[in-house]
Amino acid sequence: MGRTDAETDDVFVVDTDDSVTDGEPAAPSAQSTWTDDGSTAAAAREGDEAAFARLVRRHERELRVHCYRMLASVEDAEDLTQETFLRAWQRRETFQGRATFRAWLYRIATNACLDFLERRPSRRMVVGRGTEPSRAVAIPWLQPWPDRPGVQADSAEAGPDAVAESRETIELAFLAAIQHLPPRQRAVLILRDVLGTPAAETAILLSDSVASVNSAVQRARATLRRQLPPRRLAWAATADATREERVVLRRYMAATERGDMTALASLLREDARCGQQPGAGGHSGTDAVGYQGRDVIISSWAPAMDGADAVEFRLVETTANGLPAAAVYIRPPGTTCYHAFGLDVLRIEGGEIAEVDAFAPDVFPLFGLPAVVCREGRGGGASRRPADAVAPPGR
Repeated sequence: MGRTDAETDDVFVVDTDDSVTDGEPAAPSAQSTWTDDGSTAAAAREGDEAAFARLVRRHERELRVHCYRMLASVEDAEDLTQETFLRAWQRRETFQGRATFRAWLYRIATNACLDFLERRPSRRMVVGRGTEPSRAVAIPWLQPWPDRPGVQADSAEAGPDAVAESRETIELAFLAAIQHLPPRQRAVLILRDVLGTPAAETAILLSDSVASVNSAVQRARATLRRQLPPRRLAWAATADATREERVVLRRYMAATERGDMTALASLLREDARCGQQPGAGGHSGTDAVGYQGRDVIISSWAPAMDGADAVEFRLVETTANGLPAAAVYIRPPGTTCYHAFGLDVLRIEGGEIAEVDAFAPDVFPLFGLPAVVCREGRGGGASRRPADAVAPPGR
C-alpha cells in the first residue's frame, strides 16, 4: 500500500539528543544543510503558484539526484521528482513550518521512491549476483547520470544541490553497490551517510525507530564493503572529472585512432575491468558481458582495430557520474555518417584506466547526444564538440 504523506511529512524535527553511535564515524549534522526557505514556503503553502515554482527551481536538481540514487534510473528519477512536486502541491496545506520546506520535500521524495519500488518487485534490489563487486552494466535498470559541468561539491559557493551531487556518491560503482540493498536500507544509508541526516530525524522521516535505523545502516554498510571495489575508499571526493583524468581519456582516444594497441595497453591497469550492456558496442547478447585483465581486454578490442574487420570510430567527449566518458560512434563502410554505438564511462585511478563501462546507445538522448553525426555536419543533430577524435571501439 502506498504511503500517505499528508499526516506526517512535516515532522522532520526532533528535540531528542541524537548521540546514538554504531561503531562507525558519526554522520555530520543535517542542520547546516536543511536550509530554510522562509517566507517563500509560507506563500507557497497559501497557494502562491509563483512562490511554489521558485521552490521547485531551487530544489529540483538535488531531489532528482536523490531519486536517482534510490532508483538508479535517470528517467525514473525525473518522473519521481515530478511526482514529488505534484504531491507537495496537492498537500501544501499540511506543511506547517516546523521543519524546513527542503526537509519536507525530501520526505515526500523518499516515500515516493519507496512506493515506486514497492509496486515493482523486480526493481527493488539486485539478487543472486554473488559476492563480487557488481558491474554497473550488469544491472539492467541502471543508467549513467549526465553531469552538470563545473559543480564542485567542496567549493565555497557550492549549494546543497552541489553537495548532494558529490562525485563519490553518484559514481557507477556506488550506484551499483546500493542496488544490492533492500529499498528501506538504501533509503537509510542515503539519508544517514550521504545527506548526513541524524539517526533520530531519519527515523521520523521513515516512521521508524532510532534503533531500527541504526541497525539498518550497519547492515547496509556491511553490504557496501562487500560490493564496492577494494580501492573505493581511496577515491577522491570531487564533483567533476579531473584534469588528469581528461588527459588520460584523450590519450586513450588518440591511441585508438592510430590503432596503437601498445599505447592502449600502457593506459590500462593490469587488473582493469571492462563491461558491456546488451546493445553496447555491437554486443547482441541478452546479458551483460565482462572482461578482466589488461591482456584479455586488449585481445577483445584488437579485431575491431586492426585487420580485415577493422572499423572507423568517432567520439564526443562528455562526463557521466563525475567520470570522463566518451559517446562512441561507428561509420559503416561506404558511408559518410557515424552512428551511435555506445557510451563508454572510464574510471581512472593513479593515471591508469581501472574500468570501462559501456552503455547502450539508448542513453544518448539523456546526454543531449545525436544518434547520427556526419562528416559534413549533417545528421541527427549537432554534437557538443566536433567529432574529431576517435573513440575506443565497442568491445
